[in-house]
Amino acid sequence: MIKNFFKHLHTVNKHRWEVFKLSVKVGIPFRGLVHDLSKYSYTEFSESVKYYADGKYSPLKKCKMETGFSPAWLHHKGRNKHHFEYWYDSVAPEPTPIIPFKYMLEMICDRIAASKTYKGKDYTLNSPLEYYRHEEPKMTLNPKLKSFLEEVFTELSKNGEKILNKMHLKKLYLKHIK
Repeated sequence: MIKNFFKHLHTVNKHRWEVFKLSVKVGIPFRGLVHDLSKYSYTEFSESVKYYADGKYSPLKKCKMETGFSPAWLHHKGRNKHHFEYWYDSVAPEPTPIIPFKYMLEMICDRIAASKTYKGKDYTLNSPLEYYRHEEPKMTLNPKLKSFLEEVFTELSKNGEKILNKMHLKKLYLKHIK
């Protein structure tokens, strides 16, 4: 358990560092600074240590596979606006609203950083696109935002991180939400 504590702490810190660096690139350094602070809360951290997955994937996924649900995930998604699940409301007039640009940028940074963190040396520029395409069918996200993410991750896979700048991404975002 002690070993998992430090390994998980390292994984969280590594992920947050990657998000911060990417957030600076896309012009939202404050979002990168405060990204995923809830992961240090007792609710999220204790479950993540218990179900630590050797830094290869989220411990919360492992918890869901073993118990059927994750209290830490419910805690996390309810406090972090860069997760599309935060915005989803099945009884709202628009269950999947357009998420504000700054949170979409943070979502992009989060997904790239998660790919880098979990894939390690096996990370390629195609990794975020592969992960997105695997998850997309299950995502309760506005179709306009899905097409935005698809285009961003496709561009990333072809052209690298040079596409990660605020002006370019804002242009793509506006193109898709109109």
